[in-house]
Amino acid sequence: SLAALILIYLLVLASTDLWDVGFGALVGAALLLGAQDFVFSGRAVPIPNLAQRTIAFLPFVAATVWDILRGTWRVALVVLHLRPLRHPGIVAIPIGERTPLGVAITSLVTTLSPGTFLVDVDEADRTMLMHVLDASDPDAVREEYEAFYRRYQRHVFP
Repeated sequence: SLAALILIYLLVLASTDLWDVGFGALVGAALLLGAQDFVFSGRAVPIPNLAQRTIAFLPFVAATVWDILRGTWRVALVVLHLRPLRHPGIVAIPIGERTPLGVAITSLVTTLSPGTFLVDVDEADRTMLMHVLDASDPDAVREEYEAFYRRYQRHVFP
């Protein structure tokens, strides 16, 4: 495990200098020591429906890339003053049946797409507050997030 962490560290740095190897060993050892109960607990946690999730992952990635491209196009149009910025704002998106991992993945995918980002997760109200470029129709924004979740995300990251 330590050798793998050192290798990853050296690949990130793109260096094989002796000092980098030594520092990578120190960082890797500290990480392993701090996370030894989690990493080496001996309890394998099965992932339910792994085969189905693996198959559904490719459409999820494709939909995410498409969302990033659409967001990039929308932001470019606004930045180039080809489309006015009319109603930016915050929309409350219901968490619904998302697990904590599902909320984190929704937040990550949202933040990857230009023009949208997660502002806050309100556990009490079970909502995610998202800032979007066009908040003129909050119900349409909510429906778009729910449709993405139901069609692509829930099959991989519920």
